[in-house]
Amino acid sequence: MNVRDRRVQYETAGLDRDDLDASPIRQWHAWYENALEAGLPEPNAMAISTVDDDGVPDTRIVLARGVDDEGITFFGNYESAKGRQLDSHPFASAVFPWLALHRQVRVRGTVEVLSHLESDAYFASRPRESQIGAWASPQSAVISDRTELEDLVARYTAEFEGRDVPRPAHWGGWLLTPRSFEFWQGRPSRLHDRFRYRVDDLGAWVIERLAP
Repeated sequence: MNVRDRRVQYETAGLDRDDLDASPIRQWHAWYENALEAGLPEPNAMAISTVDDDGVPDTRIVLARGVDDEGITFFGNYESAKGRQLDSHPFASAVFPWLALHRQVRVRGTVEVLSHLESDAYFASRPRESQIGAWASPQSAVISDRTELEDLVARYTAEFEGRDVPRPAHWGGWLLTPRSFEFWQGRPSRLHDRFRYRVDDLGAWVIERLAP
């Protein structure tokens, strides 16, 4: 089928103001639980966008590893394109695409580096192979071929044999502190339900319905 002609009619139940929790974090968790119950793959995956020094947006999928009143945490290589962009421009937007439920959640806010203790704790919880990978991969750098990466994996596997793998200084976490959330529910005829939570001048969440 031609991409232009593909149509999916969203027949899911609507979203009303009374359906929403006063807290966008609690509302996110309610929808996340729905995604889990529906068996969606990687329900904590989010597309996160940053901006480079030319003002050009850059987007990739990462996994959220914590969502609470402090914000959304995620982890990666500080020397990657993502890490360099966040260092220069500490703002990001993210989307959780729960497409099978005809839902998405958009988030926008500021980003800061997590403390060493928080990054150490999460790194220690990762599988050993992933810990080795954090040392081996010069993320976003050009490499000659797969063999170069495999050689680096072998090097660090040997280096840390018989002992715990420490967190490399170039790897850790970030905290996305939301300034706005948008909860989007697909509806028939593309007349979707959209509700935005935004922070007012007093630091309170205000909920507004947006046109589809």
